[in-house]
Formats: sequence, C-alpha cells, structure tokens
Amino acid sequence: MKKKSFLTQPRPVIAGIMAGQTPQELIAESKNAEFDGAGGLAICLADLKPEFRNRQALQSIIDAVHLPFMFFFYRDDRWGDSGDEERQELLLAAADAGASMIDVMGDLYDPSPMEITRDAAAIDRQKDLIDRIHARGADVVISSHMACARTTDQVVEHMLALESRGPEVVKIVTAVDTEDELAEALRTTLVLKRELKTPFIHLCNGRFSRPHRLFGPALGVSIAFAVHRYEPRYGMMQPTIRAMRAVLDNLHWNIDDVIEPGGRRTCRP
Repeated sequence: MKKKSFLTQPRPVIAGIMAGQTPQELIAESKNAEFDGAGGLAICLADLKPEFRNRQALQSIIDAVHLPFMFFFYRDDRWGDSGDEERQELLLAAADAGASMIDVMGDLYDPSPMEITRDAAAIDRQKDLIDRIHARGADVVISSHMACARTTDQVVEHMLALESRGPEVVKIVTAVDTEDELAEALRTTLVLKRELKTPFIHLCNGRFSRPHRLFGPALGVSIAFAVHRYEPRYGMMQPTIRAMRAVLDNLHWNIDDVIEPGGRRTCRP
C-alpha cells in the first residue's frame, strides 16, 4: 500500500495536532480529527508514558487511521529530562513505524537563541539525522519556535538557512501582539511564498495571532495545525479543525489560484 503523505495532497493540509499519554488516547483523538476533516495528524510525544515509547506502540497509532502522521518531540519531556539524542531515537522509531514526517528542531544538538543553530558541527549532525530519517522513508520538517515578533527580513533569512539543511518543509512560529506585528506577519507569509523553494509553515502565537492562523493557509502556508477539541493539559492556542475547515471552505480563494508558478499573477478578462 502506498505510504500516505502530507506532500501529495492539495495545499493547505489541515493537520489535527494532539498529545496524549497512551496509544489508545492518541488513536481516539486521531479518529476524531479524521472525521472532523483533517488531512493529516501531528502528534507531540512529550506526554507519552515511557512504557509506550517504542515502535510497536507508535505503529498501533499510525495503523489505526488512514491519514499521514507527523511526530515531534521538543525539549519539554513530561516524564523526565531526556536529551536531544534520546528524543531523536524515539522519532526514528516513529519513522520506522510508518510516520510520514518527522520534526527536527532548528537548534538540535546546540540549543540556541531563536531555535536555530549556526554551529557547523551541529548542522552537520542535523543533516546526518535528516539522511537517516529519509532512509526510513519519512519526510522532514525542520522547525524553530520563539516567543517574540520577527521582521519579514529576519524570518526569510531564518527560513532560507533551515531550507539549506535538506528538509522537505521548513517551519517557524513567532509571536504577534500588536496590530503592526500582525500586519508584518501577513506580509512575511506572502514574501515566504515568493522566496522559498520549499513548502513552508509560518505560524504565530499571541494576542493578534488568530487572523493569521485562519488566513495564513490561504496565503501560502502548506500545513496548518488545528485541534478536535480543547484539552486543558495541552493549551488552547490552535483553532478547531471544524472552524479552520469552515473558513477555508467558504473563503473560495487561495493564493495558488491567482499567482502562477514563478510569481506571475493570472490575468482574467
């Protein structure tokens, strides 16, 4: 059977994002997201109990739902102080289990400001890990998260640096807490659409983030994250899948419909 993928679907793909402590909990949430209309699933492994951190448990989740899975595991382990190497071993097990995409942190092996390392040795180790993930048949998204606003030029430079490391998708999450920061974020998404060769995820948190979360996918964001329901344990930043679907399905507009490859605008009589 052909492996399910985020990259072969029409964009944007709405990914149901979730965390959980057991495979059964994650299977239930995955099925709920599937029937809400998600096109993929993104699972945080930070709260998965240690006894389920193995290929067999992860494969039981992946096999339960007919959607592609993305797995991520940042420096927020709820069951211990796992290091970068240990977390990557679990993500490699997810790739072995059939994951479609694995998230590699932009400052993996060298914790750095803005979650992007500039250290050549750390970058080489990231590239080696990306090769190992690819060898297992999975794609890679390389990501950075920060709790501050960034200018368009800063984000473009950041994403081009991530793009050079060989992933299929690049991702950045910044903050927007003012009207000017929201306007800059919307402009940034449009510029990323023009400048990047790689599919990208540009997301925002903060007081002014909701408009960008809902409209970013129409402006070029390739994968958007949303939840089936709100869970107090894991925060309430993302919109629901149903709300995201309603906005995108009723907008009847996407940047890919009006801008041709190469950046030319379509001209209609």
